[in-house]
Amino acid sequence: MSSSESGVEAEAGAAGGAGGGSDGAERPEARLERAVRAAEQALIEFEIAVETFRVEVENFSRLHHQRLGPMYSRLDELEAQIAEARAASTGDPEDVRKAQEARARVMPMPGIEELFHDWLDSDGLSPEASAMLTEQPVRPPQRVRPSDEARKLYRELVRKAHPDLAQDDTERARRDEFISRVNAAYGRGDEALLRELSEEWAAGPVPEEWRPSRSEELYARLEWLAQRKEMLALVARELEESAIGGMLRIAPDDPDRLLEEIAEQLLTQVSEREAELAGLLGSGA
Repeated sequence: MSSSESGVEAEAGAAGGAGGGSDGAERPEARLERAVRAAEQALIEFEIAVETFRVEVENFSRLHHQRLGPMYSRLDELEAQIAEARAASTGDPEDVRKAQEARARVMPMPGIEELFHDWLDSDGLSPEASAMLTEQPVRPPQRVRPSDEARKLYRELVRKAHPDLAQDDTERARRDEFISRVNAAYGRGDEALLRELSEEWAAGPVPEEWRPSRSEELYARLEWLAQRKEMLALVARELEESAIGGMLRIAPDDPDRLLEEIAEQLLTQVSEREAELAGLLGSGA
């Protein structure tokens, strides 16, 4: 048991002793109070873990798309061209069918601005595009990855200002609005803004001291907390079972290196497909 949980139990136990009869018997609600507090803290920590992983998946997905998307598109196009060249050479209906299917799998070409955003300037190809074409080092894509300090600030803010700690609708609304700004700042990796939000919360109104509730309300609270955790567990499972989540599980400590390895594999496949296509076109000439 953690020190915080021990402190919660000690506090609840003291409250129970103070409210009991002359023989020091524990109030009936005291055990429920401790259970609710422990469940609240467990849920908050679980939400922090899920949101942290969601941001990591989102950021890795963005990098994956920026760096590897064009390679996947190139492979699809080469596969279609190879199938079409083979069908033109053999005239076999089965080869024609396969060529049509391969062409159907090729995604529609995006607009030139979308395809080459940040790669074209007033003089034509940007330095990054020229570097890629000449196999020179390319500036890595812009990434959004919260720093360790930003992660620390985020966790501290969520633990202090989480809406589940509110005791009335007004306080919950204030916390909801504040936490939405905290999540947005963390998603952008904005450490400076997180510091400002930390100062804002410290200067704000102090939440009312938690007071014991009736047993029925405490039971309802526990049920709500359990339902909330089940919903978060579903979100976490979907993230973990997604393609990007699976990649992150392979290399949680060095996702950049994983991208490099995948890029190398894709470049090898592109070279192989280009050579295969050249052979088909040459043999048919």
